[in-house]
Amino acid sequence: MERPTVGLLNIGVEEVKGLDEIAGRRARAREDTPLPIEFRGFVEGDEIGHGAADVVVTDGFTGNIALKTAEGTAKQIGEYFRAAMRRSLLARLGAVLAQGAFRALKEKMDPRQLNGGIFLGLNGIVVKSHGGTDATGFASAVDTAYDMASSGVVKRLAADVARFHAELELDGAA
Repeated sequence: MERPTVGLLNIGVEEVKGLDEIAGRRARAREDTPLPIEFRGFVEGDEIGHGAADVVVTDGFTGNIALKTAEGTAKQIGEYFRAAMRRSLLARLGAVLAQGAFRALKEKMDPRQLNGGIFLGLNGIVVKSHGGTDATGFASAVDTAYDMASSGVVKRLAADVARFHAELELDGAA
């Protein structure tokens, strides 16, 4: 993406909400930055799936809770939906007629297809696969790492960070 939107995960969008560390990050991110991003501010957990930002930044602990909550909620809704589709003959008939749509939805929501969290800030590529995945999910994580390696993402990231630091030094000297 040429200029991705970036938000910080927080308990509210208001500046007075959240931990001091997060508020400090927001204040620094709001300053003019030479980074090619559009900072959106705080993002609440329920806004992640709505596309409030292209990138949502958080610490690993909070991010893991958000991810597992979303996974559990999706599974729970799926179970409720399957039960509702079995409740009556008319519901079962509707489920049969909608099989193609349900299959397409299942494929779109399959976490194995986009398995793997990317760790940034290292001098290499690290993709952490979901512990409960199968061979398809693990292969997806390996594909992600391969794509990153073949596209030279580590070198490009290092160059971007070096350019960013150089521009900060120039701004500081001015």
